[in-house]
Amino acid sequence: MSATAVHSLWTTAADPIQKIDAPNIEYGQLSPTLIVIGAAVVGILVEAFVPRRSRYYVQVFVSVVALAAAFAAVVGLAAGGYGTTKAGIAAMGAVAVDGPALFLQGVILLAGVLGVFTFAERRLDPVAHGNRVDSFAAQAASVPGSDSEKSAVKAGFTTTEVFPLLLFAIGGMLVFPAANDLLTLFIALEVFSLPLYLLCAVARRKRIMSQEAAVKYFLLGAFASAFTLFGIALLYGYAGSVSYATIAQVVDGTVETVNPALADTMGNDALLLIGAAMVVMGLLFKVGAVPFHMWTPDVYQGAPTPVTGFMAAATKVAAFGALLRLLYVVLPGLRWDWRPVMMGVAVVTMLGGAIVAITQTDIKRLLAYSSIAHAGFILAGVIAMTPDGVSSVLFYLGAYSFVTIGAFAVVTLVRDAGGEATHLSKWAGLGRRSPLVAAVFAVYLLAFAGIPLTSGFAGKFAVFKAAAEGGAGALVVVGVISSAIAAFFYIRVIVLMFFSEPRPEGPTVAVPSPLTMTAIAVGVAVTLVLGVAPQYFLDLAGQAGVFVR
Repeated sequence: MSATAVHSLWTTAADPIQKIDAPNIEYGQLSPTLIVIGAAVVGILVEAFVPRRSRYYVQVFVSVVALAAAFAAVVGLAAGGYGTTKAGIAAMGAVAVDGPALFLQGVILLAGVLGVFTFAERRLDPVAHGNRVDSFAAQAASVPGSDSEKSAVKAGFTTTEVFPLLLFAIGGMLVFPAANDLLTLFIALEVFSLPLYLLCAVARRKRIMSQEAAVKYFLLGAFASAFTLFGIALLYGYAGSVSYATIAQVVDGTVETVNPALADTMGNDALLLIGAAMVVMGLLFKVGAVPFHMWTPDVYQGAPTPVTGFMAAATKVAAFGALLRLLYVVLPGLRWDWRPVMMGVAVVTMLGGAIVAITQTDIKRLLAYSSIAHAGFILAGVIAMTPDGVSSVLFYLGAYSFVTIGAFAVVTLVRDAGGEATHLSKWAGLGRRSPLVAAVFAVYLLAFAGIPLTSGFAGKFAVFKAAAEGGAGALVVVGVISSAIAAFFYIRVIVLMFFSEPRPEGPTVAVPSPLTMTAIAVGVAVTLVLGVAPQYFLDLAGQAGVFVR
């Protein structure tokens, strides 16, 4: 056969060349995320081109301005009706712009601003070699205790890279609850996880412990990511698409077009069940639910405390947002399969977090187990499968994130010669030594315990009410018992602070700069306002509680 004949066969068999259409991106609707990622890139350029003396101030300025602008963009989108009537899918079907997405993005951005304030604190440690120092290693790349580290400390270096890392993490978190297909979900997961792994490793004091925390978080996080990715592959095999809407249609049996390449596997329930279980497992790891919680206490204890506070608040908000969207948008047709399993997870998470917290002697570990118990309480709202379930979870996440950042900001203030004094015995008599700090911490602990007139009570009441109306009454009983157990160890800390004799060699309370004071004051204000007059915010969460399908 001649070459020309082959060529003519080839040209007739080939399709006419298809034009690749340029993607249609709604930049206005994606502006909050774009502003934050853009500022993170600017932060990297600042590290490269701005003299070392000025970097800290430039980074703090860029971070705060970017987060404020992104929050203004979220408010603008919500005011423009994108949370309700104009809610839709943007970026070629990759991102949903709807009520839950905007509400959670707003919470993440506000938590991010408070996070920047605590990251930027430089007055807690005594001045070293004539330079103010923050919570982060002088030179993260140098080996702990080495000569290069000592010379970096002497020269007064600071790791200002933490600010662009924080912005990248926030950028990923903004996309995570808004992701409308599985690949976007996975990319957002990695974009916010990798900076957090790094941030956990850069503590100025106790560097070995900090690096150990980062390695544990990284290894377990990599496992969780692998599970998520494998689950995504199985769900693609099941539905022939990674889009949430298409998977939901295949689950419901209403899909119209079948992908011929995947016709044999499409609709195979084994792929659906295993794939969904793996993706949900990855998300439960991020929220710290039992039995995927093993990383939480070690990482919370070892990471620099400002990072712990930000991570505990913002990661939960982003991960619960993604979990809600997955269960309510993609898998509502599968609820009879996943609800009993999630109920079991919620029960062991509430009880496990509350019971193990009683035995803790370190304040950061105690708050870590408390955050595990809170993940269980929030899961009660997720399981409700009603519009009230969504709005109660949104409200709880908003309330919880401010309490958490505030509580960890207070932990940074109590210090002794070795840095932060996190052992509970050191907090004895703190109420006599520094009544204001102890009183503020007591407010946070009462909010965690869910005592009336705090945001914790309003949040717990909302999720338990939603769970009871959604037919999960048994879960509410377990939740109330867990809350009672948890109240014991919160109140034990309050008794320790106010009714114990202070030790003569006890820790001192550092006087922070206005930055940390602002973070703590905002936390207290939000805690009390949401506790005393929660209705406006519950209504706001109710309006924002409808997912775009």
